Amino acid sequence: PQGISGAVLQMFNHGTITAMLFLLVGVIYDRAHHRDIEGFGGLAAVMPVYTGVTALAFFASMGLPGLSGFISEVLVLLGAWQKYPILSILGASGVVLTAGYFLWTIQRVYLGPTNEKYKTLPEINGRELFTLIPLGIIVIALGVYPNAMLDLLRASLDQLNQIVIPHLP
Repeated sequence: PQGISGAVLQMFNHGTITAMLFLLVGVIYDRAHHRDIEGFGGLAAVMPVYTGVTALAFFASMGLPGLSGFISEVLVLLGAWQKYPILSILGASGVVLTAGYFLWTIQRVYLGPTNEKYKTLPEINGRELFTLIPLGIIVIALGVYPNAMLDLLRASLDQLNQIVIPHLP
């Protein structure tokens, strides 16, 4: 049951986190007109608010504790572990690879020396923050209190468990 609960929660969490990530890519593309990771550098000094919001989205996607991606990934992996330990190990490996990729991206885009070409990029604006802040609040709120969503889904999850669990190998 916890695996199915985690999977349903992960669908919602993945949607909110991915929406943040796509919006953030759009913000930087709007300013730099490219998305080449190696072409940036030091954006944290130029766009600190943008960097903070991006870090929140990256850390949530990595499954950092206290953010929405964590609890759903843990529930999925714990639920799968009971019957499918090898798949759980593979799934956990994917989480580690994701963390590595995001940390690699943070290092190249936001840290290190600032690319001279981008020293004057404008910071994220109010309109862009207006779209990202509600998503960020959801990411934090469901990381701190995932039962807010799980309680809403409880009746549906119970029915889903009754249908699915008897048919699992």
